[in-house]
Amino acid sequence: MIEVLRSAWKLGDLRKKIIFTLLMMVVFRIGVHIPVPGINTQVIENLIAKGQLLGFFDIISGGAFKKFSVFAMSITPYINASIIIQLLTVVIPYFERLSKEGVEGRKKMTQYIRYGTIILGFIQAIGISFGLRSAVINPSLGTTLIIALSLTAGTAFLMWLGELITDKGIGNGISLIIFAGIVSRLPSGIVTVFEYLKAGTTNIFVVLLFGAVALAVIAAIVAIQEGQRRIPVQYAKRVVGRKVYGGQSTHIPIKVNQAGVIPIIFAISIMMFPGTIASWFPANSVAMWITKVFNFQTVWYNIIYGLLIVFFTYFYTAITFNPNDVADNMKKYGGFIPGLRPGRPTAEYIAKVSNRLTLAGAVFLALIAVLPSSLMSLTGLPLYFGGTSLLIVVGVALDTMKQIESNLLMRHYQGFLK
Repeated sequence: MIEVLRSAWKLGDLRKKIIFTLLMMVVFRIGVHIPVPGINTQVIENLIAKGQLLGFFDIISGGAFKKFSVFAMSITPYINASIIIQLLTVVIPYFERLSKEGVEGRKKMTQYIRYGTIILGFIQAIGISFGLRSAVINPSLGTTLIIALSLTAGTAFLMWLGELITDKGIGNGISLIIFAGIVSRLPSGIVTVFEYLKAGTTNIFVVLLFGAVALAVIAAIVAIQEGQRRIPVQYAKRVVGRKVYGGQSTHIPIKVNQAGVIPIIFAISIMMFPGTIASWFPANSVAMWITKVFNFQTVWYNIIYGLLIVFFTYFYTAITFNPNDVADNMKKYGGFIPGLRPGRPTAEYIAKVSNRLTLAGAVFLALIAVLPSSLMSLTGLPLYFGGTSLLIVVGVALDTMKQIESNLLMRHYQGFLK
């Protein structure tokens, strides 16, 4: 990896892309410290300490939610809009046609995602303004509108910044913004661990054990993220005029974890929502019972959490991956899996393989998601990286390194005579 980065730095245009990306990350971190007017941030910090869902938002936003800056909503509305548009491609024929129209179709879908981001961002900002009205210094309709517009403008700026990084920098801009927000909490986490060591709250053996487990988890995430089953495909020869087409062998790569981090985000939103709402009514007996039931350190919470992740993994994979479409496309171009007839038998075989891989990916996601609470109970150390955060960080790092390597490959090819 170090050799790849060193080689990339030697190329002028690639070096400019890396520097541009880093500068945009600096702009993002500066914006995290620009507060929204009319908010008492101390009240926000107290609510984050009580509500798990608000703490999750703070991790994703890189600490911007705790400071309640203009980037407090981070890029979450953009992610939600992207998921909604992707789900609509299955339900609405118009979006399904757009997804199959190539570059022009993707441009139109990107435009719809932008509109959806602004609409969802404003609705979410209004909800946050009313939901956190106890933190508003001078509650009024005008103040609420200013707060909502400030948060929406911050999300729109981050969306533009992410697209600018994708266009002129290196890597996926939206993913890198989330990556920068999560990684920015690492220094404070290291300082906290050292403070625990000095105070005698923990010992060096526990810290080393924690580090070893963290490295093992990262290695496992890399293995699962890169793991895939390659189904062999043979294309029949076709004679067109005097030319012969086809006859080559290829494969269909089916990833172990096709759903990414989406199932964890769905599951964590459902599991943490009741406890977060209940934390706003501390004196209510029903709210106290809900807080006790939805405590993330209990065994039943982690079991239900894991089962929800497995369910959403299958649900999202079924929406995004259609074995019938794959089989039809193979049949259209004369492709077949050796030993299977084209059409329905091929689709059933691909679905069978996909279901088995999805089970392995779903169980892995569930284990990664419930691991942080287990480590906190064993070591007593505060965790600044949950399962979702680790998956995002590792996934974005792998994708960015692949893009750098592909850029290097285009510039360091070998000639035919060598």
